[in-house]
Amino acid sequence: MTSIDDITIEVTDTAAAERFYAAAFGLDSRVRLRASAEPATGFRGFTLSLITAQPADVTALFDAAVEAGATPLKPVAKSMWGCGAVVAAPDGTIWKIATPAKKDTGPATGRFDEIVLLLGVADIPASRKFYVEHGLTVAKSFARMYVEFAAEPGAVKLGLYRRRALAKDAGVPPEGTGSHRITLGGGTFTDPDGFTWEQSSIAATS
Repeated sequence: MTSIDDITIEVTDTAAAERFYAAAFGLDSRVRLRASAEPATGFRGFTLSLITAQPADVTALFDAAVEAGATPLKPVAKSMWGCGAVVAAPDGTIWKIATPAKKDTGPATGRFDEIVLLLGVADIPASRKFYVEHGLTVAKSFARMYVEFAAEPGAVKLGLYRRRALAKDAGVPPEGTGSHRITLGGGTFTDPDGFTWEQSSIAATS
């Protein structure tokens, strides 16, 4: 296992979730939906990010998500790192929309180039060691604050962040209980923070 092939978001109403994601982001086969009644409250310990080419696309995707029913957590704003915004989908999943670019190079397309999954973990070194032992390769690492793993072309990129710092970045309190309501495709194990991996649905159908 070298990267995440796909992710499955667990929702209480799959039909409603399908309508939202189709209208908001037009997500492809890397993101699946599955019905689940597992209880979950507060911050689920992860965020998903859509990386775009320019600020205009951040705005376009943010507006589309809010119009489709998402709750704004952070409005579109420029920073020293680029431009970004955060929303919570109706199913509770937190999505960050961002670009490293500070200026537009053309009209908005409403498209994104990458999907990034950030896991909020209790112990960065321990989680890094765990994932390296399971076949991932570290691409970037910043002491005990952040780790980013290399990903195959077209795969979901994985990063590790401290849980409280990730919640702060998303604009929500760090407390939360119950299910993470997400499953990662590309292996068969559970990591130190309770995130579950299973056989990739892409691999299973290829």
